[in-house]
Amino acid sequence: MLSKNEATDLLKIARNAIVHQIKNEVYLPDAKKETALNSHSGCFVTITQNGRLRGCIGNFQSQQPLYKEVAAMAVEAASHDPRFPPMSLKDLDNFKLEITILSPLEKIDDTDQIQVGTHGIYIIKGYNRGVLLPQVATEYGWDKEQFLQQTCIKAGLSEKSWQHPETEIFIFSGEIIHE
Repeated sequence: MLSKNEATDLLKIARNAIVHQIKNEVYLPDAKKETALNSHSGCFVTITQNGRLRGCIGNFQSQQPLYKEVAAMAVEAASHDPRFPPMSLKDLDNFKLEITILSPLEKIDDTDQIQVGTHGIYIIKGYNRGVLLPQVATEYGWDKEQFLQQTCIKAGLSEKSWQHPETEIFIFSGEIIHE
């Protein structure tokens, strides 16, 4: 668990990374001494505007400290989410951030292990991959089957693909911080 100060630092880093990216300025976050901020945890950065998704990108694993990964994923979410055009200067005064710090992935063979509201789902079948963060099912009021179906759809698969024996299902949890 992050302290309140560590969570605040990560949100500031994400926001500064986005602002600098949009203004075409270089941004390198100051080194952090806190152990939690130097862990090599995966994370997702979610950007919303007017209560609607504006960008969300992340990694399950990181080769760099968490504070640097947050900066990198914030830039990716603002500039490279294929579902949205890159953010522009006019977007800078109207966006909110949410960061999800991820636990390691756990492959499961039994979907009864999924706890809606606690776990996110990552599905792989062939070249198709889809992920939904733990908070998504709660936000939409989905039960476990709907959560699995929607993750399959996100992966570009049919909604019942989670039942196919070649489909790999992973779960993870996340610590969510937001502005």
